[in-house]
Amino acid sequence: MFGSMKDDLTATFEQLKQEGLFKRERVLQSPQDTVITVAMPDGTTREVINFCANNYLGLGNDPRIRAAAAQAMEEWGFGYASVRFICGTSALHRRLEARMSAFLRTEDTILYAAAFDANGGVFEPLLGEEDAIISDALNHASIIDGVRLCRAKRYRYNHADMEDLETQLKAAKEAGTRYRLIVTDGVFSMDGDIAPLPQIVELAEAHDALIMVDDCHATGYLGPGGRGTAEYFGLEGRIDIITTTFGKALGGASGGCVSGRKEIIEMLRQRSRPYLFSNTLAPAIAGATLRAIDLIEAEPERCRRPVELAARLRSALVDGGLDVLPGSTAILPVMLYDERRALAMADRLLGEGIYVIGFAFPVVPRGRARIRVQLSAAHTEEHVDRAAAAFLRVQ
Repeated sequence: MFGSMKDDLTATFEQLKQEGLFKRERVLQSPQDTVITVAMPDGTTREVINFCANNYLGLGNDPRIRAAAAQAMEEWGFGYASVRFICGTSALHRRLEARMSAFLRTEDTILYAAAFDANGGVFEPLLGEEDAIISDALNHASIIDGVRLCRAKRYRYNHADMEDLETQLKAAKEAGTRYRLIVTDGVFSMDGDIAPLPQIVELAEAHDALIMVDDCHATGYLGPGGRGTAEYFGLEGRIDIITTTFGKALGGASGGCVSGRKEIIEMLRQRSRPYLFSNTLAPAIAGATLRAIDLIEAEPERCRRPVELAARLRSALVDGGLDVLPGSTAILPVMLYDERRALAMADRLLGEGIYVIGFAFPVVPRGRARIRVQLSAAHTEEHVDRAAAAFLRVQ
């Protein structure tokens, strides 16, 4: 039987290559950092400046984070070999949940093995077929998959279009739905823009709806204290559900959480399948995440740094004639539109010592290919200027 499948898969791979959509993984020969060693296509290795990690605060290889992880593993072991409700809840896990609630200024928090699991497990326990989810068209794939696992009615509004959101809210209400949940990314990972949260809150209150924000690309650096989009807009306490990750700004490893209303969090503890049937978070990650939060609060200048550097790079690229989507986050999408051009330009930039990745379908819509540049607090002005010069040389 596999013979037929093998032929079909091989044909699919060839088609993807012809369309410029085949993904090849580059192999790092060093820890994650702003300057990394990467294996080159010719078999050699090269040091390059990394502009495509989610390492917004530069903590991925910070010695203080590594030390905290080692200390937690020494004290609590390598793993708990259990889900939380059996014998997988340690005082360390409870400490991290309380710390995240205090940091995000929410009532309670529940940990997940990954933020993808958090989004995958949040909808089904809370909403049924008599309810409605109203989701931004550009929400992350994990939200889309989580919604698919839920029986609630599905409504989608055009990206950041508040008029269309209100239309969908009215349609959901007219359909006689019990609960209505508006779902949006806080920072959209591929476009780098911020959700219009004040208007969303206003519409939610006017139409008796709940709000969920996926803040994975905001937690740690957006807002004066790095607490994300709610703090950025001064709306802390008015968001019902926040999902976020420990795998980006907060150390860059893995793990995530849902934070928000205490009754919602308790229901997830009782019914959320990824929580109930996945191993508890590794102690090393929990300990390192606690240390990351301490560092953010002790060094608030880290939060400002990625955005400041992004503004510097955006100005240079736009002045040089490149099409960069507007925004005020650490993410800069350099729009190329053609899939093959995006992948080829990323390869040329690697040859210039700049590590970026070309993004094409299905990660972004067809005809919207781009190179996504991400800034870190650990980058320097020299790194940024070298990247700008390289982009202008190879465009």
